[in-house]
Amino acid sequence: MRAWLSLAGISIAAAGGVIIPYRAACIAPRAAIVITDTGVNEKPNLWHVSLGLLLLLAGACPAFSAARPRRRPQTRA
Repeated sequence: MRAWLSLAGISIAAAGGVIIPYRAACIAPRAAIVITDTGVNEKPNLWHVSLGLLLLLAGACPAFSAARPRRRPQTRA
């Protein structure tokens, strides 16, 4: 169970923290274009970037909690 939880957390964290924000920030078409007197600026889709980082946290939490060693109950001798 702990191994499955760790692998699921790592895969969610990888998809959320690496693939989605990188795609939104670098590869995907820009969400907005701001035209000013000095030039044209393209803005990335910040919702995808922020939700990807949220998925990174949501996947890292179960992965780290599954990887931590368990505390064994103290037995009285």
